Amino acid sequence: MTEPAYIGLMSGTSMDGIDAVLASFPGNCVEIHGTFSLPYSDTLRQRLTRACQNQSTPDEVGELDHELGVLFGDAAKGVIEATDLPRSVIAAIGSHGQTIRHQPSGKMPFTMQIGDPNLIAEATGITTVADFRRRDLAAGGQGAPLVPAFHRAFFGDDRANRCIVNIGGIANITWLPHAQPDQALGFDTGPGNALIDAWCLKQTGRPYDDNGHWASTGEINQALLSDMLSDAYFQRPAPKSTGKERFNLSWIETVIARHTGVPANDVQCTLVELTVRSLAMQLPQTRDVTFYVCGGGARNRFLMDRLRTALPEAAVETTAELGVDPQWVEGVAFAWLAKRTLEQQSGNLPAVTGARGKRILGAIYQA
Repeated sequence: MTEPAYIGLMSGTSMDGIDAVLASFPGNCVEIHGTFSLPYSDTLRQRLTRACQNQSTPDEVGELDHELGVLFGDAAKGVIEATDLPRSVIAAIGSHGQTIRHQPSGKMPFTMQIGDPNLIAEATGITTVADFRRRDLAAGGQGAPLVPAFHRAFFGDDRANRCIVNIGGIANITWLPHAQPDQALGFDTGPGNALIDAWCLKQTGRPYDDNGHWASTGEINQALLSDMLSDAYFQRPAPKSTGKERFNLSWIETVIARHTGVPANDVQCTLVELTVRSLAMQLPQTRDVTFYVCGGGARNRFLMDRLRTALPEAAVETTAELGVDPQWVEGVAFAWLAKRTLEQQSGNLPAVTGARGKRILGAIYQA
């Protein structure tokens, strides 16, 4: 193998674990050599949730930063062991880290990802690139979403309009018009699985609603849905990004308090519809476009059915049709972003993040 390989490490707003991907990028193609997932324990997930909600002390955040650094290193070693590639061909690891707070629009904008990259580099002996968001933030951008640059590079088509829909804890889109490939747009549309999972955990004790089965037993409460869709975030123009500091269990409970007697499974069904409707109403267009879904939402059959219902004029597929399994898209993207950093090439799309210009992203932690 002559092409250098890269590891991408991703833990998103669902906070269910770390996805690790070992990939190379010959020509304009993605070649995945191995994948590995390291799930978080229930206890760790609860601790991360408290940190996201400003309920942790600085000591607790510091301990989480260290613990996650160790786990990210373990995930990197796990994907290496799952392949036959020698470590000598791995040029770098790109680690997104775990976001615990994202406030890009305040008086003093900041974004915080934990998972100490020093520990990753030390554990693996491989140069690690991390802290991707803050350079874009320093240039006046939102610091997110960053994956649209990867979407444009590998999923764009000069003959057809495409839209990549990432439904993780937070949902985001990348609009790829065929006539203007340089005019890609992208932004966070709002909640993806975050509210669905939070309500399911509170009501059933299960961390997620497998295939949306519980939601499918309920009915959409139109009054509740309209109230939820009145949140100002959905009307805010792009560029924009958000996270669990806004869309969380407290947000659900605040809205539900204005509606009495709504059965729990109806709330769950309505939350699925909120993800779908908030996404659909912010799309540039729905005719003559194919939507490719990735992230955990692609595995929720009920959510996918509702998305197809909301977009009757469009084709709705998953990124598997483009050659990358929906679970691994973001991991591959951060492997590619690490490659861009080492090559001193920009990794952001200013039209997406709102930054003043293209920037080389990330800090490099040498092996």
